[in-house]
Amino acid sequence: MARRYDPDRRTRIIDAALRVIVADGIAGLSHRSVAAEADVPLGSTTYHFGSLDELLTAALRRSNENFAQALRDSEVCAGDADGGEGASSGARLADELTRVLGEWFAGERGAIELEYELYLAALRRPALRPVAAEWTTSAVELLSTRTDPATARALVALMDGVCLQVLLTGSAFDAEYTREMLTRVVDGCA
Repeated sequence: MARRYDPDRRTRIIDAALRVIVADGIAGLSHRSVAAEADVPLGSTTYHFGSLDELLTAALRRSNENFAQALRDSEVCAGDADGGEGASSGARLADELTRVLGEWFAGERGAIELEYELYLAALRRPALRPVAAEWTTSAVELLSTRTDPATARALVALMDGVCLQVLLTGSAFDAEYTREMLTRVVDGCA
């Protein structure tokens, strides 16, 4: 029997791993559970990903792309051209970041939980740390087009903190508080 050509199989396996993690958490992830979810032979998962850490790394990288893409698609990277008259550059950046976070939280909460579960898995899985760091580096680079790198790092840290607080407390995203805190960071206010 000839081998079936399936160029999208690796991508389907990664997508299946993300669905398994959303449903069962990282503890539910196995080559077997992913193969079943992707409807591929078990050998396909081990062929493409020799270990669960390799699969988690690919899943985290895919997950990271979502928020970075949201930043790229927003006016965060567009600079200060047009609009926002009467508001400082920092206030406009804080407004845009708050809008992006608000849209993110308005979407499927499971997707946000997935991203943070993968992100925090790096605490116990050293193989994931470089990918978690890639997200931070990417976000800082994107924000550095609007502010200095140190402020960009502080903004990323604040956004992470706000997101974790919302997720861990089950509270609603507080746009006004977030906007105020982001403005303080970007404007250097105490």
